[in-house]
Amino acid sequence: MAAVTTMWQPQDEGLREICGLLERQISPNSDQHLIWQQLQQYNQIGDFNNYLAFILSRAEGKSVEVRQAAGLLLKNNLRVAFRSMSPSSQQYIKSQLLPCIGAADKTIRSTAGTVISVIVQCGRILGWPDLLEGLIRCLDSNDLNLMEGAMDAIFKICEDVPEELDVEVAGLPERPINLFMPRLLQFFRSPHSTLRRLSLGSINQFIVIMPTALLLSMDQYLQGLFLLARDISPDVRKLVCSAFVQLIEVRSSILEPHLRNVIEYMLQANNDSDDEVALEACEFWSAYCDANLPPEGLRDFLPRLIPVLLSNMVYADDDESLVDAEDDDTVPDRDEDLKPRFHSSRLHGSNNGEDPDDGIVNVWNLRKCSAAGLDVLSVVYGDEILPTLMPLIQLRLSTSNDSEWKDREAAVLAIGAIAEGCLNGLYPMLPEIVTYLLPLLDDKFPLIRSITCWTLSRFSKFIVQGILQHQRGHEQFDKVLMGLLQRILDNNKRVQEAACSAFATLEEEAGEELSLRLEIILQHLMCAFGKYQRRNLRIVYDAIGTLADAVGGELNQPKYLDILMPPLITKWHQLSNSDKDLFPLLECFTSIAQALGPGFSQFAEPVFQRCITLIQTQLLAKIDHVSAGVQYDKEFIVCSLDLLSGLVEGLGSGVESLVANSNLRDLLAQCCMDDSADIRQSALALLGDLARVCPIHLLARIMDFLNIAAEQLNPAQLKESASVANNACWALGELAVKVHREISPVVLKVVSYLVPILQNPEDLNKSLLENSAITLGRLGWVCPDLVAPHMEHFLQYWCAALCMIRDDFEKEDAFRGLCAMVRTNPSGAVSSLPYVCRAIASWHEIRSKDLHNEISQVLNGYKQMLGSGAWEQLHSKLEPHVVQKLSKYQV
Repeated sequence: MAAVTTMWQPQDEGLREICGLLERQISPNSDQHLIWQQLQQYNQIGDFNNYLAFILSRAEGKSVEVRQAAGLLLKNNLRVAFRSMSPSSQQYIKSQLLPCIGAADKTIRSTAGTVISVIVQCGRILGWPDLLEGLIRCLDSNDLNLMEGAMDAIFKICEDVPEELDVEVAGLPERPINLFMPRLLQFFRSPHSTLRRLSLGSINQFIVIMPTALLLSMDQYLQGLFLLARDISPDVRKLVCSAFVQLIEVRSSILEPHLRNVIEYMLQANNDSDDEVALEACEFWSAYCDANLPPEGLRDFLPRLIPVLLSNMVYADDDESLVDAEDDDTVPDRDEDLKPRFHSSRLHGSNNGEDPDDGIVNVWNLRKCSAAGLDVLSVVYGDEILPTLMPLIQLRLSTSNDSEWKDREAAVLAIGAIAEGCLNGLYPMLPEIVTYLLPLLDDKFPLIRSITCWTLSRFSKFIVQGILQHQRGHEQFDKVLMGLLQRILDNNKRVQEAACSAFATLEEEAGEELSLRLEIILQHLMCAFGKYQRRNLRIVYDAIGTLADAVGGELNQPKYLDILMPPLITKWHQLSNSDKDLFPLLECFTSIAQALGPGFSQFAEPVFQRCITLIQTQLLAKIDHVSAGVQYDKEFIVCSLDLLSGLVEGLGSGVESLVANSNLRDLLAQCCMDDSADIRQSALALLGDLARVCPIHLLARIMDFLNIAAEQLNPAQLKESASVANNACWALGELAVKVHREISPVVLKVVSYLVPILQNPEDLNKSLLENSAITLGRLGWVCPDLVAPHMEHFLQYWCAALCMIRDDFEKEDAFRGLCAMVRTNPSGAVSSLPYVCRAIASWHEIRSKDLHNEISQVLNGYKQMLGSGAWEQLHSKLEPHVVQKLSKYQV
C-alpha cells in the first residue's frame, strides 16, 4: 500500500482487498474470528485508516453497508490510535469526513457524525477549527441533508463531550456553544421532526454542566419546551420530559415559577400513548421528591397522580416478565439466563450501605418506575396518600376473574411499594393485610405468587415484632414462614427466586427467632438445593448464608449439620476450580464457618487447602493462563480470601496449624500489593484477622505488611479506594496491639496519613473515620513516645471522632492510647481538654475496671494541674450531660 503523503490516493488493489474483507465481515455466514485477525494485520499498515475514510466518504460503487462498516471500524481505530497518527493522516481523514455530513444517504451521514465526535474527543475541538465553520455553514443552509448531518454530528459531540463546545477557540469570535445555541433554539420550530429532536437533544446535554450560554437563553429554552410539549413526534415529547426531569434535579429554582404548568404537563405525559414518553415523565415524581422542593407544590395533584401510577403498575401485554412467567423448574438454565454476579469484598467496620430491594425483576420499565414513584411519594407524604390509594387497591383486590389477574397483581405490588413510607397508617391494618396476602401465595398465577412473596418481605420487621407485641404474633409469623418455605419449593422459577429472596429478608429480621424452627427451615432449603437449576441455586446459597448469620452458633448441632453439610460438600467436590458457580458456594461457606466457629474445624482443612490452591492458580493465570490451565478471574481470589477470613474468624487460634503448614503468608503479601482494589481490600481484611489470632506467622514479613498497609492510606490511594484504606487502617491497628514496638518504623508515617482523614470527615464513610480514630489510639497505646509529641495537632479532631464510636473493646484500646499519650505529654492536651472530656463522656459504660481507673487518674491529674479555679472554668464550658457523665470519675 502507498505511503501516506499530503496528496494521498488509495491503490486499487488495496481498496479491493479491504472492501472484500469488509463485505465478508458483514456477511452472516463468515468466520468472524478469522476476519478479526486479518483486520488486526491491516491495522499495522500506516495508511489503513485513510482507506477506511476513503471507503466511507467516496466509495460510491459500494453498498451502504460496506461503507458504514468502514466508518465504524475507523471510529474504533481512532479511539485507540488518533493521537499517535501522523498529522497528514489526521488531516486526510478529517477532509474526507466533512463532505459526508451532507451525504444523500442518512446512514452515511450518521456514521460520519459518529466518527467526527470521536475525533473531537481525542483531538479536542481546538484541533479542528474547520469543523466548526463547516457545521455552521451546514446549519445555515436550506439543504435538509446538510442540516440533518450537521445536527447529528453536533448532537453526538454534545452527548460525548459537551464541555468541548464551551471553550475559547482561536479564530472564532465566540465560544462554539454561543454560536450554536441560537441556531439550535431556532430548530425547535423546524417543520422537520429530526431537526427538532436533534436540536432539543443537543441542548439537553448541557443541563447538568449549565454553561453561561444556556443560562442566558433559559427563557427562550423554556418557551421552546412548552412549544414542543405537544409535538406530534414521541421522540421529541420524550426529550421534553427528560429536560424537565433534569432541570428539577439540577436547577429546580429555574422551574419553580412554572411548576404548576410543568406538573400538569408531566401528569398528562405520564399517561401518554407512547410507553417511552410515559416512562420518561414518570421519572419526574421521584426527581421532584429528591429535589427537596416544598411538598405543597405536588400535594394538590396527588389525587390525580396516584391513580395514574397504579394503572401504570399493571403488567403491559408485551412485558418480558410475562414471557418467562411460566418457566418450569425442570428446564435447565441457559448460560445467558445467568445474571452477572458481583461479590462485595470484605469490609471491616460500620456498613453504611443497604442492599436494594431485589424484588421487582430486572429491566427498568414504566411498571417499575411507577412503583418506585409511589414508594418515594409514600416516604414524602406518608399516610396522606392512603385515602386516595387504599380504595383503589381494595377495588382491584376484590376482582376474582382470571382476566383481571394483572390488576390484582398490581394492587399487591402497590401495598409492597408503600410498606415503609405509610407504615404508621397501615399499622392498624397490618394483621388484616398479612392475613389477606397469605392465600395469594397459593394463587394459580405465578406472578401473583411471586409479588406476594416480595410484598410480605417488605413487612418482615412488623411480622417479627408481632411475636412480642400481640397474642397472634407467633401464629402469624409461623404462617408467613411456612408460606414462604412452601413457595421456595414452587415449580416455577420466578416464584422460587422471589420466595428465596423474601425468606432471606425475613431471616435477617428474625435472627435467633429462627432457632426453634431450624430443622424444618434446613429441610426446605436443602430440598430446594437439590431441586433448583443454576440461576436460582445462587439465591439458595444466599438464603443458607443469611440463615447462618442469623442463628450463629445454634447451627452447630449434629442434627442440623447432618441436613446442611453433606449436599454442600458434594457440590464442593463436583465444581472445578474454574467453575464460576463456586463463587456463591464460597460465600455460603464463609457465613457457615463464622456461624459454626470451632464447630467448623471438621470441615476446615479441605476448604482451607482449596482456597490456597484457587489463589495460587489465579495469581499464575494472571501472568500465564496457559500454564495455569484456567482463565484469570479476580473473583476467585477475592472469594477465597474472604472465606479464609471467615475460617480465621470462626476457628480462632484453631486455624494456626493450617496457616503454619501453608504458604499463605507469601500469597497474602502478593495479594496485598495486587493492582485490583477488590483483591487488596479482601487481603488486608485477612491480614487483620490473622493478626488477631496468629500474628507469629506474619512476623517473617512484618515490615512488608506494615509498609504495604501504610501506603494504602496515602491521599492518592485513599482517593482511589476508601474501602481498601479502611481495611488497611483496621489491619494496622490489629497488628499494633499484637506486635507492639515492631510497628514503630511506620508509626509516624501512618499518623501523618490518619490526621487528614480525621480533619476532613465530611467526604468519608463512617467506617474509615471510626477505624482511623481507633488505630490512632492503638498506635498511641503501643508507641506513646512517638505519637504523644504531635498530639496537640490532632487531639480535637481525634476526640470528635472517638465520640461517634460505640462502646466495645476497640474503643477501649483507643482510650488506653489516649491515657498513655496524656501521661507522656500532659501539656499537649491542655488546650483541648473540653474535647477530651466530651470524648470520655461518650461512654455509656466502661466494662474494664483498669481503663476506668486510668481515665479517672487522667481527669484528676488535670484537676490538680489546673487548680480548682481553672478546673471550674473548664466545667462551666461543658454541656450538663457531659458534666454528669464525668462525675463517675470522682472529679
